[in-house]
Amino acid sequence: MPKKVLILALVLYLTSSIVSYFSFRALAKQSTQVAQQESELEGLLEQEEDLILDISPDEKKTEACPLNGKLFTKTEKEAWEKRRPLAVMIENHPDSRPQSGFTNSDIVFEAIAEGGVTRFMGMYYCDAQRKDIELAPIRSARTYFINFASGFYWPLYVHVGGANLPGLSDALGQLSDYGWVGDNDLNQFSIGYPVFVRDYNRLGKDKDLATEHTMVTSTEKLWQYAAEEREWTNLNPDRRISRSLTGEADWNEEYEGWSFEDKKGEVGEATTVSYDFWSGYDDYSVKWEYNPETNAYRRFMANQPHIDLNNDQQIEASNVIVFLTDEKGPINEKKHMLYRTEGTGKALVFKNGQAINATWNKKTRESELSFTDSKGKDLKFARGLTWVSVIDKGNEVSY
Repeated sequence: MPKKVLILALVLYLTSSIVSYFSFRALAKQSTQVAQQESELEGLLEQEEDLILDISPDEKKTEACPLNGKLFTKTEKEAWEKRRPLAVMIENHPDSRPQSGFTNSDIVFEAIAEGGVTRFMGMYYCDAQRKDIELAPIRSARTYFINFASGFYWPLYVHVGGANLPGLSDALGQLSDYGWVGDNDLNQFSIGYPVFVRDYNRLGKDKDLATEHTMVTSTEKLWQYAAEEREWTNLNPDRRISRSLTGEADWNEEYEGWSFEDKKGEVGEATTVSYDFWSGYDDYSVKWEYNPETNAYRRFMANQPHIDLNNDQQIEASNVIVFLTDEKGPINEKKHMLYRTEGTGKALVFKNGQAINATWNKKTRESELSFTDSKGKDLKFARGLTWVSVIDKGNEVSY
């Protein structure tokens, strides 16, 4: 075969191979993109199937949540106006993580339950109307969480039992003394299945869970049970409604809530916040990192992203409040704690990347919790999830 012909054949072969390679590569990439789009579409369809409200895609978010100022549709507002907020006790032992439901909470309170182990109380109202939100793992009541919940005018308090030793930490005794047992207390001990279910596989079949880490419920199960079995809706108990009114009335009748702002202003320099509850208890160390794209703080715990099991998303809070107060305890053999939640004290508020020295105020157990700035004016918060960490006033907060 002549040399020129051989070279020409080799060139044609190489050209054909290169063209084929890039053609197949383009087709493969296109196929992958199509598959990804189909997967995303299926995910969206699944999300739509999970919706429990008929919300038009064109419906604008114009209605401010009374708890955290976040904007929702009128359809969602019509749904939450028929209910009272849920105040849900959720645990934080390392074996129970990740928890379920925090990305759909409106406010979260965080404090030590006993022995350096922290616990949460999530407030669910506005962001839990569109879909049924799984909540887990549910744990027991503590007195200072009850005190914070009291400022929301008889919310539905969700827990599994509670501290019951005689004395100042007797949460179950307090629920009875305050009249909550007959009017707004959703204790698993008196309700049970199917509102509350023990799921030993909630973290996967390969992870063995102790019984105390397995209690699961959901927002719709709780609201449905409250309405159908106990006739608890948006109305406060008629024997004692709010602070001054008499007879039945909406829980929100006298609720003032916090102030919120739409304009975030300039981003400050407090873009990383960290603190411990107890020194040496690194499993509960908290860090927040400001995300300018969402104007919120990403939460880390034990140097790991704090993830919501429901959607595998990292928790982000628009406002991070470090509530500085007097810590007392452990006060008994169960290592129960006490925190002062009434009166006034100092707080650090982080929003928009800014650190603000504030003062917290709560005149009585039933008073709303409020925050003021250095001039004594009500502090304006960013709209969205607000996270309140309660720590001893002597603890260091780095930012």
